[in-house]
Amino acid sequence: MLPEYDFCKQSFEMFHLELSEDIYKKLDIYADFLVEYNKNVNLTAITEPVEILYKHFIDSVLIDKYAEIPENASLIDVGTGAGFPSVPLKLFRPDIKITLLDSLNKRITFLQILCEKLSIEAEFIHDRAEITGKKPDYREKFDISCARAVANMSVLSEICLPFVRVGGVFVAMKGLTENISDGNNAIQLSGGKITDEFIYDVAGDNRKIVTVKKISHTPTKYPRNSGQIKKKSL
Repeated sequence: MLPEYDFCKQSFEMFHLELSEDIYKKLDIYADFLVEYNKNVNLTAITEPVEILYKHFIDSVLIDKYAEIPENASLIDVGTGAGFPSVPLKLFRPDIKITLLDSLNKRITFLQILCEKLSIEAEFIHDRAEITGKKPDYREKFDISCARAVANMSVLSEICLPFVRVGGVFVAMKGLTENISDGNNAIQLSGGKITDEFIYDVAGDNRKIVTVKKISHTPTKYPRNSGQIKKKSL
């Protein structure tokens, strides 16, 4: 499914990333299963091999380059969809403990089968983020929470920062056009502070990674329920 190993290896090296043959084989399994499963369950609009390589796999792994994820970190991927960025990241960083959260059970089923195929250990949660973020087992328990362009920065901050322990980091993977400062109020109210913005290019697409450090506990009233969030952003 993916282009040949040498092409993929050179593509990763363009971003100063190394690709072993073992990881390449697993990414190839991932790509093949993604495209096949996508015929019945809508997971992605990106199905061409080279686009999957760059826009899903390389883009996902770049989170480690820019966010500096610590060793043995616990990470929750909020609205993970087809497993991006956490599953490719786990292949490159097996020390990281990942939790995959999505509101659609069909996606969770895909991820469970995928992780079994790739011999990856992960926790799977079928629920809405604003509900899970209120639960004691998950609230402020993670070193890292991440989300890949599932909502605007205000909404993402309100639903993602409650998962992060004080001192941890929320990582938002965004398009270049969004004004990140629109989320400043939600970030502050949820106990966070923007520390960095990294702009980069993947196969002609300009993208941005924003890191938000958790500097204080999130007030118990956040996140609000989905109706309140949809009605008015913080």
